[in-house]
Amino acid sequence: MKLSDKINVTEELTELIEDGYGGPAEFAKVLDLGIEMLFYVEQEAFAQREVQQVVSALRGIIGVLRG
Repeated sequence: MKLSDKINVTEELTELIEDGYGGPAEFAKVLDLGIEMLFYVEQEAFAQREVQQVVSALRGIIGVLRG
């Protein structure tokens, strides 16, 4: 991957984090919740909105990384 491509990915990911989650700390919380869900998912263990936030976060990262 060229340096310019890495810079673009970094800028897009930074924008996604800032616009979608308010900053890296909030984004990290959503991703941590996603990891927790993978270990403990049971019916009604999490609110539907929490699951949707995790899915949105992962889709956003995937979109940026795939360019």
